[in-house]
Amino acid sequence: MSFIDVPETRLKVAPFNIGNRRYIGGKSLLLNAIADSIPDHIPRRSFCDIFAGTGVVGAAAFSDFKSVALNDLLYSNEVIYKGFFGKGTFSQTKLEEFRNDMSIRSSKQIRHNYFSRNFSGKYFSETSAKAIGMIRETIEANSYDFNQRERAIVLASLLYSSDRIANTVGHYEAYRKGVDAFKEFEFRLISPSRDLKAEIHRKDANLLAREIKSDVVYIDPPYNSRQYSRFYHVLETLTKWDKPVLEGVALKPPTENISKYCKVGAAEAFEDLIINLDTRLIIVSYNNTYASKSSSSRNKISLEEIKSILKKKGKTRTKKIPHKHFTAGNTDFDNHLEYLFITEVD
Repeated sequence: MSFIDVPETRLKVAPFNIGNRRYIGGKSLLLNAIADSIPDHIPRRSFCDIFAGTGVVGAAAFSDFKSVALNDLLYSNEVIYKGFFGKGTFSQTKLEEFRNDMSIRSSKQIRHNYFSRNFSGKYFSETSAKAIGMIRETIEANSYDFNQRERAIVLASLLYSSDRIANTVGHYEAYRKGVDAFKEFEFRLISPSRDLKAEIHRKDANLLAREIKSDVVYIDPPYNSRQYSRFYHVLETLTKWDKPVLEGVALKPPTENISKYCKVGAAEAFEDLIINLDTRLIIVSYNNTYASKSSSSRNKISLEEIKSILKKKGKTRTKKIPHKHFTAGNTDFDNHLEYLFITEVD
């Protein structure tokens, strides 16, 4: 399993790779360890990334597995997967024409829109927020006659382009105050793949576990009280484009897609997931922020609970990997480790 990222020095001219975004708990640095955890005797027919997040683990699995399933509850992540790996053809010429047109229009005077009225001067400069909103309205109007795959590609491109210059520390729980200058927006395309056998879902993982069968299932659930739907609400609003009334300093929409893994009872949800998986091999990522000084970062499932639940499913071994934890700078994680639990199902 391999994953080729785009070097930072090339990002000004290169299209976005799926790994070119900031995301809490992203696993780009663990891809080799995950790949090495799969024994040679396990079939390479199907792989499921059931809490896919950035999608980088599923993306890497395409090099070894005939088919890959990616699942996540966020609308923004679903459209990103469809943009990179979805079914259907697309015209690269049409995509580049759209990019060029949007670049020209972004350089001109743009009227205020829903996005700029809410987010300018906070997460983005006024000029950037106007451009982002204008492009989103253009995608919605579909004057370019995009098919479903092309629409997913340009929308994913807008998400990546917007997230790259957002005035945040990598999530949208808050914007950075007292910033002298905002980064300015540049609309760039993602680099979509063709002819990959991808299954893309936006479902509760515990329900999906009852529906799928896969040789290998990779599990990286949220473990603490921080809800991803709230951390990435700006991207969710930009994706859905339902223009909700926003509240609070962070400008959040009404609450939705709340994960049971971020609440009391997370261990019971994890056990239900494991019991219902039809698979040969389970790989679980787990980090040691269960000992964090921050209550919001502290894990809802203990290390002992993870081990106990997996051992009921089959023989389980553990890998410990030194790993730099994503942090906004307010919480220290000394000697941070990422655990991989590898369970061969009985």
